[in-house]
Amino acid sequence: MPGTYQELLVWKKAIGLVMEAYRATQKFPKEERYGLTSQIRRSAVSIPSNIAEGQGRLSKGEFKQFLGNARGSLMELETQIVISESLGFLDDLGATPLLDRCSEVGKLLNGLLSSIRNPKS
Repeated sequence: MPGTYQELLVWKKAIGLVMEAYRATQKFPKEERYGLTSQIRRSAVSIPSNIAEGQGRLSKGEFKQFLGNARGSLMELETQIVISESLGFLDDLGATPLLDRCSEVGKLLNGLLSSIRNPKS
Protein backbone atom coordinates (compact mmCIF):
# COMPACT_ATOMS: atom_id res chain seq x y z
CA MET A 1 0.00 0.00 0.00
CA PRO A 2 1.30 3.51 -0.79
CA GLY A 3 2.86 5.56 1.97
CA THR A 4 0.40 8.46 1.86
CA TYR A 5 -3.20 8.95 0.91
CA GLN A 6 -2.14 11.32 -1.90
CA GLU A 7 -0.57 8.32 -3.65
CA LEU A 8 -3.83 6.35 -3.66
CA LEU A 9 -5.51 6.31 -7.08
CA VAL A 10 -8.93 6.19 -5.45
CA TRP A 11 -8.19 9.39 -3.51
CA LYS A 12 -7.04 11.15 -6.70
CA LYS A 13 -10.17 10.05 -8.56
CA ALA A 14 -12.36 11.12 -5.63
CA ILE A 15 -10.77 14.59 -5.71
CA GLY A 16 -11.71 14.77 -9.41
CA LEU A 17 -15.26 13.81 -8.47
CA VAL A 18 -15.38 16.70 -5.99
CA MET A 19 -14.33 19.13 -8.71
CA GLU A 20 -17.02 17.80 -11.06
CA ALA A 21 -19.67 17.99 -8.34
CA TYR A 22 -18.80 21.61 -7.57
CA ARG A 23 -18.93 22.55 -11.26
CA ALA A 24 -22.26 20.79 -11.76
CA THR A 25 -23.91 22.47 -8.76
CA GLN A 26 -22.84 25.97 -9.79
CA LYS A 27 -25.82 25.94 -12.17
CA PHE A 28 -28.36 24.89 -9.53
CA PRO A 29 -31.10 27.35 -8.53
CA LYS A 30 -30.06 29.88 -5.88
CA GLU A 31 -32.78 28.61 -3.52
CA GLU A 32 -30.96 25.24 -3.45
CA ARG A 33 -27.75 26.79 -2.08
CA TYR A 34 -28.46 25.45 1.41
CA GLY A 35 -30.33 22.38 0.20
CA LEU A 36 -29.28 20.00 -2.52
CA THR A 37 -26.26 22.05 -3.60
CA SER A 38 -24.81 21.90 -0.10
CA GLN A 39 -25.69 18.21 0.33
CA ILE A 40 -24.00 17.21 -2.93
CA ARG A 41 -20.88 19.17 -2.15
CA ARG A 42 -20.61 17.81 1.39
CA SER A 43 -21.13 14.23 0.24
CA ALA A 44 -18.52 14.61 -2.49
CA VAL A 45 -15.95 16.22 -0.15
CA SER A 46 -16.56 13.49 2.42
CA ILE A 47 -15.34 10.75 0.07
CA PRO A 48 -11.65 11.74 -0.30
CA SER A 49 -11.67 13.14 3.25
CA ASN A 50 -12.62 9.76 4.70
CA ILE A 51 -10.05 8.00 2.52
CA ALA A 52 -7.35 10.37 3.77
CA GLU A 53 -8.40 10.14 7.41
CA GLY A 54 -8.59 6.36 7.27
CA GLN A 55 -5.17 6.03 5.67
CA GLY A 56 -3.78 8.14 8.48
CA ARG A 57 -5.14 5.84 11.19
CA LEU A 58 -3.00 3.32 13.00
CA SER A 59 -4.78 0.08 12.17
CA LYS A 60 -6.18 -1.67 9.12
CA GLY A 61 -9.49 -2.00 10.95
CA GLU A 62 -9.78 1.76 11.30
CA PHE A 63 -8.78 2.24 7.67
CA LYS A 64 -11.52 -0.19 6.59
CA GLN A 65 -14.06 1.67 8.71
CA PHE A 66 -13.22 5.00 7.06
CA LEU A 67 -13.28 3.41 3.61
CA GLY A 68 -16.76 2.17 4.51
CA ASN A 69 -17.70 5.73 5.46
CA ALA A 70 -16.37 6.90 2.09
CA ARG A 71 -18.56 4.28 0.35
CA GLY A 72 -21.57 5.53 2.30
CA SER A 73 -20.89 9.10 1.21
CA LEU A 74 -20.53 7.89 -2.37
CA MET A 75 -23.96 6.23 -2.20
CA GLU A 76 -25.41 9.47 -0.79
CA LEU A 77 -23.85 11.42 -3.64
CA GLU A 78 -25.23 9.05 -6.28
CA THR A 79 -28.70 9.37 -4.76
CA GLN A 80 -28.47 13.17 -4.70
CA ILE A 81 -27.39 13.23 -8.35
CA VAL A 82 -30.41 11.11 -9.32
CA ILE A 83 -32.70 13.41 -7.32
CA SER A 84 -31.13 16.47 -8.99
CA GLU A 85 -31.74 14.96 -12.40
CA SER A 86 -35.34 14.10 -11.49
CA LEU A 87 -35.93 17.69 -10.36
CA GLY A 88 -34.43 19.04 -13.60
CA PHE A 89 -31.39 20.64 -11.95
CA LEU A 90 -29.12 18.34 -13.97
CA ASP A 91 -29.78 17.09 -17.46
CA ASP A 92 -28.48 13.78 -18.78
CA LEU A 93 -25.29 15.47 -19.97
CA GLY A 94 -24.64 16.67 -16.43
CA ALA A 95 -25.75 13.61 -14.48
CA THR A 96 -24.22 10.85 -16.59
CA PRO A 97 -20.55 11.91 -16.25
CA LEU A 98 -21.00 12.38 -12.50
CA LEU A 99 -22.59 8.95 -12.11
CA ASP A 100 -19.85 7.41 -14.27
CA ARG A 101 -17.20 8.99 -12.03
CA CYS A 102 -19.07 7.71 -8.96
CA SER A 103 -19.02 4.21 -10.43
CA GLU A 104 -15.29 4.42 -11.08
CA VAL A 105 -14.56 5.63 -7.54
CA GLY A 106 -16.83 2.91 -6.14
CA LYS A 107 -14.96 0.17 -7.99
CA LEU A 108 -11.63 1.52 -6.76
CA LEU A 109 -12.93 1.74 -3.18
CA ASN A 110 -14.20 -1.84 -3.36
CA GLY A 111 -10.85 -2.98 -4.72
CA LEU A 112 -8.95 -1.23 -1.95
CA LEU A 113 -11.28 -2.70 0.68
CA SER A 114 -10.77 -6.17 -0.80
CA SER A 115 -6.99 -5.77 -0.78
CA ILE A 116 -7.08 -4.80 2.90
CA ARG A 117 -9.38 -7.69 3.81
CA ASN A 118 -7.42 -10.27 1.80
CA PRO A 119 -3.79 -9.14 1.76
CA LYS A 120 -1.40 -11.19 -0.33
CA SER A 121 1.07 -13.08 1.81
